[in-house]
Amino acid sequence: MLYTRKGDTGTTKTFGCDQRVSKSSSIAEALGSMDEINSFLGLCKVRSFEKGFLVGDKKMGDVVHNIQQTLFIIQAELAGAEKKVEESKVIEVEGIIDAIEKILPPITTFFISGGTELAATFDVARTVSRRAERRVVAVNEEGVRPLDPNTLKYLNRLSSILYALARLSNHLSGITEESPTYK
Repeated sequence: MLYTRKGDTGTTKTFGCDQRVSKSSSIAEALGSMDEINSFLGLCKVRSFEKGFLVGDKKMGDVVHNIQQTLFIIQAELAGAEKKVEESKVIEVEGIIDAIEKILPPITTFFISGGTELAATFDVARTVSRRAERRVVAVNEEGVRPLDPNTLKYLNRLSSILYALARLSNHLSGITEESPTYK
């Protein structure tokens, strides 16, 4: 069944918790934001596979898929499951960012989002990921659900890898990105 009617009064439950919580609570906000970024990454993944771009020896779409898998671990941890992001996941993302940085010309300014549709999609994903990170940090700070430090590190790297993927998408498409003029 795709609906239960149990949330009709504006409450929901999380893993291992018998109590219902408001859908506007910090935990519900964090889980919703994580769902939002994971869903939006589905669009990034599909468009990445369409382009056929590689990040080193990996398909860009596969890189995004692996990020999505890790986000499910974070969602499970947020919901109360005995799951956590391993340090190796943080190191893996850092390695991908480092590899992309070696391909790109030096970045010395901000860029106006756009260039290619794929790059713009990654830029939107980056901003959505930052919102999700803020919501998750709030849950951690409020003590609602103390999170593993690697979870917070991974979420901090998430916006960086999405920024790198946006820049790489434009670079591989031969697009010179435009800096803001501030005029």
